[in-house]
Amino acid sequence: MKEIWETYRWLIVFTLAYLLGAAFVYGSRGNWEFIAYLGVTIFIGLIILASARTSGLDHMVLWMLSIWGLLHMLGGVLPVGDTVLYGWKIYPFLDRGGDFYILKMDQVIHFYGFMTAAIVMHQLIARRSIANVHPGMLIFFAAVGSLGLSAVNEIIEFLAFVILEDTGVGDMYNTGLDLIFNAAGALVGAFWQQARWSRSRRSS
Repeated sequence: MKEIWETYRWLIVFTLAYLLGAAFVYGSRGNWEFIAYLGVTIFIGLIILASARTSGLDHMVLWMLSIWGLLHMLGGVLPVGDTVLYGWKIYPFLDRGGDFYILKMDQVIHFYGFMTAAIVMHQLIARRSIANVHPGMLIFFAAVGSLGLSAVNEIIEFLAFVILEDTGVGDMYNTGLDLIFNAAGALVGAFWQQARWSRSRRSS
């Protein structure tokens, strides 16, 4: 435990700071949807921290994961105009009314999040793969793994929509666009990490 603290001290402090702040804000507002997300974030964070010595995840992706958590905590509480961060409409590349709108901050966060998830999947798979594994296989399984996690995320959002009264999850268009941005992020993350991994193997 001491070794983990010494290695990841600033990452742990940064993550704990925003999680405690989010817990206070969402608890005082009785926002049960984001309290549930907070619990999931803490659970996942503990798993990542506990396995940090054996997982092989580098510092870059661990910080990316923490920043993803921060964006998620800010998404439902940080005011932007007459809405919150998740609802911020950045630019009307496509606007068909309602939730059928591109580009929103929610979509950017989905892209970033599942790009990060693909990098995680690639790092977990690549260091355990055979020496001559085809790069396309690593890219494929990293992207598919990230997409699987994105499906779990959408299931959680659906359950929140069904169980809780006011979630702000959105309609079918929102879900569909989320999945599209999840997929785009997963592909970018998988290709990016493959490029990083290939460079590191050539230099070693």
